[in-house]
Amino acid sequence: MSLSFEEQTRIDLAATFRIIAHLGMHEAVANHFSAAISPDGKKFLLNPKWKHFSRIRASDLLLLDADDASNASDPNVDTTAWSIHGQIHQRLPEVRVVLHLHPIYTTAIAALENPEILPIDQNTARYFNRVSVDTLYGGMADTVEEGARLSGLLANNSRLLMGNHGVMVTAPTIGEAFDDIWTLERSCQILVTAMSTGRPLKVLSDEVAEKTAQDWEKITDFSRQHFEEMKTLMIQMDPSVLD
Repeated sequence: MSLSFEEQTRIDLAATFRIIAHLGMHEAVANHFSAAISPDGKKFLLNPKWKHFSRIRASDLLLLDADDASNASDPNVDTTAWSIHGQIHQRLPEVRVVLHLHPIYTTAIAALENPEILPIDQNTARYFNRVSVDTLYGGMADTVEEGARLSGLLANNSRLLMGNHGVMVTAPTIGEAFDDIWTLERSCQILVTAMSTGRPLKVLSDEVAEKTAQDWEKITDFSRQHFEEMKTLMIQMDPSVLD
């Protein structure tokens, strides 16, 4: 029996939480992912407040409406998650998936005075001139005004390096979003490791970095298959993700 779009999205998003926990990229019971299920993008799935990523099942995901302000007072909805994801899904209908994390290496780069992902290899070159940077961190993003501001920074870019905070990526599919945030963290790990040697970095030329970034953009099927392989692994490890 074929699954409905919402049912399949629930499984895929739940699997993404499990994958991120498996890879150690989560932050205790914090951080949040969402995926739109309506054509206008306003109805979306979100993880429940403070539930560990490794335990999230398809049925645990909350179905919210970005136009319904009462969600802000729902005890199952994290205030920061609602402020950020509610505003993005309300204002950017083309955004289908939003992943927000505080992974170690990406957050380390975000904490630099100049939070730049230098193109020093094939992975880091994927992000050449393709990441917005927010340098106005003012505390936890727990207001709709802050969510609206972050939405504006994502209007012309699918990725946002959140200075002194973490990272957010958006994408048309869950597979593309997962592979993007995974490669972003791996890129920052490579960059931090190279910087830690104390030796000069060999930065790629703008021409080579741009060509490499464009080549990445041609293989979204690679990103989706990366996710499918990881999803299969999660289901094999613990089928409860499907519940």
